[in-house]
Amino acid sequence: MSVLPVAAGTSAPQERSASTNATYYNDARTPGADPFVLRAGGYYYAYTTEGADEGFHFGIYRSPDLATWERIPGGALPVDDPGQWGGDWFWAPEVYHNPKTGKYFMFYSARLAEGVAEHFDHPDFEEPSKIGVAVADSPTGPFRNIGDAPLDYRPYDPHYHDVNRLMDAEQKKPPETLEEGRTAPLGVYLPAIDPNVFFDDGRIFLYFSRNAYRNWVWDRGLGKYVEEADINAVELTGDWWHDPHGSTAPEIRPEYRGVHGDSAEPGRRDGFVPILDHAGDPQEWEDAHVHDYARSGGRLKDRRWAEGSSVVRAQRTDGRPLYFLTYSANNFQNASYGVGYAVAEHPLGPWRKSGANPVLHQDEQLGLYSTGHGSAVDGQRPGERYYVFHGRPAPDTDRRLYTGALHLDPDAGSLDITESTADEPVPSGVAPYEISTDVDEVDLTSGRGAVSWAVRTAGGGRMDLAHPANRVVPEIRNGEGVSLVEHGPDGAVLRGSPRDGASLVLRYQRQRADGRYVDIRNGAAPVQREVPVVGCPDGSCDPR
Repeated sequence: MSVLPVAAGTSAPQERSASTNATYYNDARTPGADPFVLRAGGYYYAYTTEGADEGFHFGIYRSPDLATWERIPGGALPVDDPGQWGGDWFWAPEVYHNPKTGKYFMFYSARLAEGVAEHFDHPDFEEPSKIGVAVADSPTGPFRNIGDAPLDYRPYDPHYHDVNRLMDAEQKKPPETLEEGRTAPLGVYLPAIDPNVFFDDGRIFLYFSRNAYRNWVWDRGLGKYVEEADINAVELTGDWWHDPHGSTAPEIRPEYRGVHGDSAEPGRRDGFVPILDHAGDPQEWEDAHVHDYARSGGRLKDRRWAEGSSVVRAQRTDGRPLYFLTYSANNFQNASYGVGYAVAEHPLGPWRKSGANPVLHQDEQLGLYSTGHGSAVDGQRPGERYYVFHGRPAPDTDRRLYTGALHLDPDAGSLDITESTADEPVPSGVAPYEISTDVDEVDLTSGRGAVSWAVRTAGGGRMDLAHPANRVVPEIRNGEGVSLVEHGPDGAVLRGSPRDGASLVLRYQRQRADGRYVDIRNGAAPVQREVPVVGCPDGSCDPR
């Protein structure tokens, strides 16, 4: 993700936005998995694996306050994009905006539709996942692939004994011993998912997960092979980022290209930097699935996951940077699924996991399950940031969007995410709110008149009043003979013959976690608008 500068020392707790009583709570109303959030033009945009209409990949939601999400019709990437190389398993989109060129770049992963043997040596490779890059002129798309192929990157591990070649077609039972495993051929190409791009002092780094499929790692403590996902990185060139036309495909830097002895096309073997794995920094909470094969009677594999990485840079009191990387471990349907973090002095490490992990996890008391795979996003006040992640309100529902305040202490190397379903202050820069209408007065001369309204934030974002988390309440004052005959989320129709002094008062309310609606204030002043109702003071208006 883009650099998120953090003030030196501990980041301050979140405070109320511009002295308002407005709050939000995680209502679990918005479906979505693997969210990445970008702030642009008065809104926060969330890009998710799920949520698109038929004919599109990847859902797009927008919110002025990180809580009241509105789904954008369609989706990010049209299925019929002429450059589409992927066949299925479209996962984990992330979008980055270059304000100088105006372009929006989306990185995502998908499984190859064809050419599997060319990229992975195995024509039947179980998950031939690659990284794609698409571009758009708007945060809502539509995005189009840059070219008709995935990112030209072929990460290769020359030290891996490919034990898959010793296994049967089901690929569930690896060799019993390390000695047997070492008889397998050396070298394998890496499938890549969950891309995360990080910009740091003019350099661009791509983090990705080497998917668990076909990555059997010998666990010395357990005395057996476990199929594992780990996190790796490569540095990208910058030509694509600065192209005003958005037509240049990203490339890896030359020092990674073909470094493992074969620079020919096809079959080039590229390098990568290991970032995070279990063997290098083991933590017990990541072991929820290492005995699944026996527990399931051979139906499931023994596995570990390290996926969904997101990197943030912070500055310590002495001016030195510290880098934080969040990641998810275990399967999202398991009670041990959660988020951990690691810290490093440099984007390429070495990285050290925190002993406080997991910092985000299931909490039955909150009714919060399957918490994981999120992204960090800045608020509008220095040092303010949030972590938007997926979770579930019950163990058997789809994943939904959740938001928690993200606190970093770069001097202590600590990271904390507020895990809450209670009322929390809205982010800074949201208030003050303003109600606007499409007319200065409601004219009932014909006996009938209409008015539409909107609620906007300080940044110009328009609240989705169809969302149950907020509403506008209309009230007629001094309106004998006037009635509301139609009333929707963002407008009403009035009928009657108003007397002098009649008006329509609009009040903005937000819902609390306990279900109550409260009037919202900017400081001590209520967020409301009074619209005169005029017509026929003598009562002669046509009442039809």
